[in-house]
Amino acid sequence: MNPKWWKESVVYQIYPISFMDSNGDGIGDLQGIISRLDYLQDLGVDVIWVCPIYKSPNHDNGYDISDYCDIMKEFGTMDDFDRLLRELHTRGMKLMMDLVLNHTSHEHPWFVESRSSKDNPKRDYYIWRKGKNGGPPNNWESYFSGSVWELDPRTDEYYLHLYSKYQPDLNWENPVVIDKLHEMVEWWLKKGVDGFRFDAIAHIVKTKGYPDADNPGGTPTVRAYGMFSNLEDVHTLLQNLYDKVLYFYDIMTVGETSGLGPEQALDYVGDGRRELNMTFQFEHMFLDAASPGSGKWDVVPWSLLELKKIMSSWQTVLHERGWNANYLCNHDQPRSVSRFGNDLFYRIPSAKMLATFIHMLEGTPYIYQGEEIGMTNVCFDSIDEYRDVETLNYYEEKRKNGVPEEQIMSAIHHKSRDNARTPMQWDDGHAGGFTTGTPWIEVNSNHMEINAGNAVKDPNSIYNYYKQLIALRKKYKVIVYGSYELLLAEHTEIYAYTRTLEDQRLLVILNFFDREPEFEWPAGFDPDQLELLISNYPQSKDQDIRSFKLRPYEARVYLQQRV
Repeated sequence: MNPKWWKESVVYQIYPISFMDSNGDGIGDLQGIISRLDYLQDLGVDVIWVCPIYKSPNHDNGYDISDYCDIMKEFGTMDDFDRLLRELHTRGMKLMMDLVLNHTSHEHPWFVESRSSKDNPKRDYYIWRKGKNGGPPNNWESYFSGSVWELDPRTDEYYLHLYSKYQPDLNWENPVVIDKLHEMVEWWLKKGVDGFRFDAIAHIVKTKGYPDADNPGGTPTVRAYGMFSNLEDVHTLLQNLYDKVLYFYDIMTVGETSGLGPEQALDYVGDGRRELNMTFQFEHMFLDAASPGSGKWDVVPWSLLELKKIMSSWQTVLHERGWNANYLCNHDQPRSVSRFGNDLFYRIPSAKMLATFIHMLEGTPYIYQGEEIGMTNVCFDSIDEYRDVETLNYYEEKRKNGVPEEQIMSAIHHKSRDNARTPMQWDDGHAGGFTTGTPWIEVNSNHMEINAGNAVKDPNSIYNYYKQLIALRKKYKVIVYGSYELLLAEHTEIYAYTRTLEDQRLLVILNFFDREPEFEWPAGFDPDQLELLISNYPQSKDQDIRSFKLRPYEARVYLQQRV
């Protein structure tokens, strides 16, 4: 079982610019977070994951860091950070930082020097190459559209950026860069932070020689993810970071590692690997996309059978060998209730069902801000209301290619990262209680109905249902450590599974759609000997019959004590 505190924790992700504004400038900040810690403590979460708060010009909402050891002025000061850390620790809660080691901002002093001349001592801190045949060094495509290479006229060479041109990639082949990054990581650990989410960590190694990717279509750029994702030397570098720095601190670490399956994930999180505690997998995030990466915009219907296949594989392969990080939503993804539930007619039951699904799986559950009150996607009418660089780049590219406006906006309404970045809805007042000023991005207009103030007071709210789920997880070790077994593998509407640990067994029953399928008690489960732990609908005494109809988006969790 190998108990660890981070296995038994529930993590709450904060996107600080959109969480709570304390000074009326329309931008969330550290004092705003501090002002809402009682709310988070009441919810029952253990760890707060805060997205980047470092000094940054903010071209990609803080994921472009210009100083790793300073705080973005819009968010506050280092004194504010120190107070946040103290306030969390006083409440028995922990803080996980979001750290970008793959790239920096183009305004980072290292890059300012690096681009100043070819013979600058910091030139090799980043990845520079000469052009080829009058164009970029190769045909790799950026995650944010276009080439990964940007020509710098000062030295007539290109620098590599897997994301935006304002985010040049660091050169992890340079031992001086590695040493400086290690020193910075330890600086934060000595301040008392409790862990890191390592952004884009799978990309710190690129294919040697930077060759062109196969390009049968002859397009200007190619999605060449295999050239810079999860390459073998990533593990050597992470083991080096662990052995020299992370090993000496009792922390939690999670890596953003797109493009891998559970067997590959064990290379990062397998027992004895000396790398990470868990990774974020993305297989289920592409269920409704025609292809991974930038192909996410081509929306296709998702399949429950595929979801079962993906999640079951991760649950079984990692059991007693590694650890899962379970989520349905974050700052880069659409709102879960709009994507996998029904945000029109069954918002409350479907949000509760999805919460049940994630919290009853083996692995650490992650809650994204607003998910606990059922916040939904936003449908802004105009592209002028969007702020996300990826969304704006997509819009411009498709407009140039002659794609109709209505088609572009439909994809944005489904998949824009701004769906998750609209301000937290605290109450039904001005700007949803997020700010007294003008918010940096508009608040979803449904904040009059969907807000934390209403949710906290309503005993049947999504928020109070989350509290019950978190309390159950703390009470029953079977929810944390039990083995997983899928039931009804071919059922197209019901997702059912068991969790088993010693003399306890859970039966989790989830209806993922708005119809009313029949559920029959599985062999080995006597309805008269089951305790209903939680459900998102009031329950009558129907356990004594062999089958029953599930209501739309119904969730039930039963406990069986075996003797």
